[in-house]
Amino acid sequence: MKKEIVIAGLEDLERAAKEFLEAIGGNTLIAFYAPMGAGKTTFTTALCKALGVQEDAVSSPTFAIVNEYRGGLGQPIFHFDFYRIENPSEALDIGLYDYLDSGYLCLMEWPENIEGLLPEETLKVSISVQPDGSRLVSWED
Repeated sequence: MKKEIVIAGLEDLERAAKEFLEAIGGNTLIAFYAPMGAGKTTFTTALCKALGVQEDAVSSPTFAIVNEYRGGLGQPIFHFDFYRIENPSEALDIGLYDYLDSGYLCLMEWPENIEGLLPEETLKVSISVQPDGSRLVSWED
């Protein structure tokens, strides 16, 4: 079943993040597909904030590939940015499957760069910019 959430603007992020987290249920592997500038990191920041992570602790792990945050209950949250990955083996070098198999939330930006390594149960989420500047977050569940 296709699901969608519209994010009207920055002031709407908190609502959208909470709605998304409710809607995804027990899914822990979330891959965000979107063009540059569509809001992947901004939405990931809102998700982390909704989970109790200090907002200023969240940043794009473009150079580190993965950042680890702690949610409000002390649970790890892993934030990946595969933008600079040129060969999927680079993701394996950081212990990708240890993270993905941990059972903790893994939020992944630019997953198309490691597509062949993603487990089947990965929830593939698209973020698109609408003509009015809003964002459409959509996925099949």
